[in-house]
Amino acid sequence: MKKIGLLLLLIISLFSCNKSEKRKALPKDPIVVAFGFVLNHFDVVQDTIHDGDTFGSILEKQNLGNLKVYDIVEKVKDTFDVRKMRIDKPYTILRSKGKSKKIRAFIYQPDRLSYYVIDFKEGIKVFKHIEPVTIRRRTIAGKLDGSLSETLVKKGVDGALAVSISKVYAWSIDFFKLKKGDKFAVTFTERYINDTIYDGVDSLKCSFFEYKGKLIYAFPFSQDINSSKQEYFDEEGKTLKNFFLKAPLKFVNITSRYSKNRFHPVQQIWKAHKGTDYAAPQGSPIMTTASGIVEQTGFTAGNGNFVKVKHNSTYSTQYLHMSKIIARRGQRVNQGDIIGKVGSTGLATGPHVCYRFWKNGVQVDALRLKLPNSEPMSKNNLPRFIEQMTPLKKELDRVAAIEFKKK
Repeated sequence: MKKIGLLLLLIISLFSCNKSEKRKALPKDPIVVAFGFVLNHFDVVQDTIHDGDTFGSILEKQNLGNLKVYDIVEKVKDTFDVRKMRIDKPYTILRSKGKSKKIRAFIYQPDRLSYYVIDFKEGIKVFKHIEPVTIRRRTIAGKLDGSLSETLVKKGVDGALAVSISKVYAWSIDFFKLKKGDKFAVTFTERYINDTIYDGVDSLKCSFFEYKGKLIYAFPFSQDINSSKQEYFDEEGKTLKNFFLKAPLKFVNITSRYSKNRFHPVQQIWKAHKGTDYAAPQGSPIMTTASGIVEQTGFTAGNGNFVKVKHNSTYSTQYLHMSKIIARRGQRVNQGDIIGKVGSTGLATGPHVCYRFWKNGVQVDALRLKLPNSEPMSKNNLPRFIEQMTPLKKELDRVAAIEFKKK
């Protein structure tokens, strides 16, 4: 019997040891810290603002204890205006663990760089936190392979940089005529949240693009040393900004040019086409190519919905076949302002904008016209510009030389 008893004790001891070892082997939950809280200590609810949600309707579903929504709003209003919460923005609710699930904190994130915290642990406390942002500088060079945005993405750059580049060169490069293999180099800065999370392109510093066999540089410079407003100039200090944009749309196709005799696709007859047709998806924004006063808006059977802008005593432009007119007659518009949306109203076979141009009351071909430049650089500013531009150009040329030597 003693032997049997000893054997049972040994079995029980081994079983207990195995259970103990298994308990020790179980991994612990990782500590998760966010918004200044250890989330492991709470029951966490994460959601986004939905249509019809308000701060009050969200909190009324929680266990507020003795707190009232009105008192909370009044307490936090100087720091956090709850009326500005927007649809699809994320929020987090921290609740106590257990049956009561009493609310301990409410966190709202209006953007990636900041969040508001209402802390209920000891009364009502509120604060706004802004994440630290690091700006890093980078220079790349390459050759166009597809669209500009596609080429940038292939090089590990946010395609949104293409928009900044197109704005800088909108007055000097016709992006419809860029072709595969054209060279470019760009210096730009990028944002990183907490020095680790990529947050996109910050700004364009300088660049060059090969256009019709020539390198066109762009360097930012402020002629007024007391102003932060900058314009872009080439390496000789000549402005890149012409009085008119090259086109009323971004990254679109020319489907029909100005012609004294063209076969009309709808009327099926030969007649003059005194404009340039740019095809684009229905609803694409149409920009005024220069600042001025909206002279006319309306509808005709041939032109459809249209807007005409008078820029000065010499120049006027007109935009036809709109699906929607946004500008109003007599309105002052600035270069690049959206005045309508692409459509196919009037005599049109598909969505496009017919862009017409007048000089001294006569319709002319905008693509062949030599347009006036903006204010040239003052001779007094040229030495300061050269001093600022030279190291930027050296950096572009150095990176480009390395990149193109590899291939």
